[in-house]
Amino acid sequence: MNLTRRNLLRGTGIVLGLPWLESIASFGAESTKVNAAPRRLAVCFTGNGVNPFHWGATQGPEGMQFLKSLSPLEPLKQQISVFKGLWNPTTVEGEGGHYPKMNVLSGLKVKKTTTDVEVGITMDQIVAAHAGQFTPVSSMVMGTERPSYSTDSGFTSIYSAYLSWSSPTTPAPKEIFPQQAFDQLFDDGSKRVRDKSILDLVMDDAKSLRPKLSHRDGQKLDEYLGSVRDLEQRIAKAEQFSKAETGGQGWTPTVKTPTIPRPGPGIPALAEEHLRLMFDILVLAFQMDRTRVAPFMMNNDLSNMRFAGLDGISGGIHELSHHAGDETRLSMYQRVNEYQVKLWGEALAKMQATSEGERTLLENSMILLTSSLFDGNAHDSRQLPVVLAGGGGGTIQGGRHHDLSAEPNRKLCRLHLALMDRMGVHVDHFGDAENALAI
Repeated sequence: MNLTRRNLLRGTGIVLGLPWLESIASFGAESTKVNAAPRRLAVCFTGNGVNPFHWGATQGPEGMQFLKSLSPLEPLKQQISVFKGLWNPTTVEGEGGHYPKMNVLSGLKVKKTTTDVEVGITMDQIVAAHAGQFTPVSSMVMGTERPSYSTDSGFTSIYSAYLSWSSPTTPAPKEIFPQQAFDQLFDDGSKRVRDKSILDLVMDDAKSLRPKLSHRDGQKLDEYLGSVRDLEQRIAKAEQFSKAETGGQGWTPTVKTPTIPRPGPGIPALAEEHLRLMFDILVLAFQMDRTRVAPFMMNNDLSNMRFAGLDGISGGIHELSHHAGDETRLSMYQRVNEYQVKLWGEALAKMQATSEGERTLLENSMILLTSSLFDGNAHDSRQLPVVLAGGGGGTIQGGRHHDLSAEPNRKLCRLHLALMDRMGVHVDHFGDAENALAI
């Protein structure tokens, strides 16, 4: 019998991350060879869309040519794939604004509600459930801004603050403090002691509270306790790895000690410094194989993050995205777009400079950059800005512009299926898509 993972999973109705089986071939085969470096997946998100006049690339006789916003990536062009036309069809079903577009990694419709939120489990967390068995941290969920709490047009603002969802109704908590993000990677045991004491208090409170709750509130409490159980599992796994690091699948990282000092407490005053530091932590996490999955919200959607360190920039990013054609504000918005790409490119360059034997860290990884809107001024999501860096362990050919704008099936979840497959999660469908994109 010709076995494939898809044969095994078809018809189950759920997503399962199977262990590597030598009799089953897949995209993941190469990364599981003894002493072969693993693959990593990061999704970097910037809110408020981009300047559509200068975003993207063209493909001509001389190969791919970047438009202005992506020009900082020129030195890494052969590791870059640019996509045009990908979208989530569920974002334009009669709802406008930002919130309905925050299904970038699930492809499912965002529930219109101010209370019982629902988006759908995101592809990064499905990958983390599989890849996380080999690392101390299943996924490093990072951000730079806290969630805000308000309602607008029947939606809760919680949607704008989370990229990653560990269940259809539960956002994955993100770490915005550099020191605490660093400590997640390198825990001397004190963090586990604190987490255990918090868990004891939470469980005691839950037991005393339950008899006083209605049936519906009891269901909500159960959902909350599900995230508590996730924390319990993280503590147990951290203890397991502290006793005996496995080095996953026979591979030993080339970087064995932190290359950056432990950050100081609090959040850096300048957004530029904050972003660069979080990128450094992400790169370090991949270099040392502390995690293989890292979603990173560079800023929240609807964020008014200010780049005070850039001369001549006044106003927050959301304000600038609604330039209404004003040349001065549009110019500032463009400069912010380019700067964000520059910071992303700096992190990619550090990964490219990290050797892992036959390939570099970047060549073994897949690093996505995207937003929930294309034209931030118009709240337009009929296509999305999507750039992919890295070679996926030799399975992705970079230096290409993929123009899918005329394709009948241009669902973003097709790309997610392709990335999930390369990370060892092999399923026939995800979100609203059934066929992986050829990349």
